[in-house]
Amino acid sequence: MATSTTAVLCFFLFLLPLSINAATFQIVNSCSFTVWAAWATTGPQTGSGNQLNPGQSWTININAGSTGGRIWARTGCSSDGRGCQTGDCGMLQCQGYGRAPNTLAEFSLNQFNNLDFFDISNVDGYNVGIDFSPTTGGCRGIRCSANIVGECPAQLRAPGGCNDPCTVFGTQEYCCNNGPCGPTDFSRFFKTRCPDAYSYPQDDQTSTFTCPGGTNYSVTFMPL
Repeated sequence: MATSTTAVLCFFLFLLPLSINAATFQIVNSCSFTVWAAWATTGPQTGSGNQLNPGQSWTININAGSTGGRIWARTGCSSDGRGCQTGDCGMLQCQGYGRAPNTLAEFSLNQFNNLDFFDISNVDGYNVGIDFSPTTGGCRGIRCSANIVGECPAQLRAPGGCNDPCTVFGTQEYCCNNGPCGPTDFSRFFKTRCPDAYSYPQDDQTSTFTCPGGTNYSVTFMPL
């Protein structure tokens, strides 16, 4: 009996760190219009989606160690969450990333030194403002809520949003697929309006933030 009890205790002690380090994300729609919230990770590949009317929220739990995480708002969707004007993933319960343009809250949990890495990205363009803030852990939040759609350069304009230049032009200068690349006039347009957000794929130095593993977060969609 003693051996059995010890084994059970060891089993629960083994599980305890995973429970502590799991992250809770509260997703809030502060826009004056309905959005179809979505999230997805690549490690492991999973995700989901939910319709959020103005003022509604949705709480999700993301497993410790998840990587390639994204949370975004889809806009202009049909009632079943498909055929969205921005951020469309082809279904209500997303199992992969959405299509540009969409503002992204990105994260990877419990990585180097047990830190969470998180950011806001305009690398896939912009559709709604985002506030991405820790609710525990004592670290700072970030925000991107400029009038990017209203001021979008003519070449990047898209229904409901502002495209990224890689989607529009598809060249190495903007996509950074084959080696190092630097800022462009288009990336500076985004960076000037949202200094804390990624403006092009290799904009790491001023755009990646960390919190201790096990931190919980809020992601708020909002207009100006």
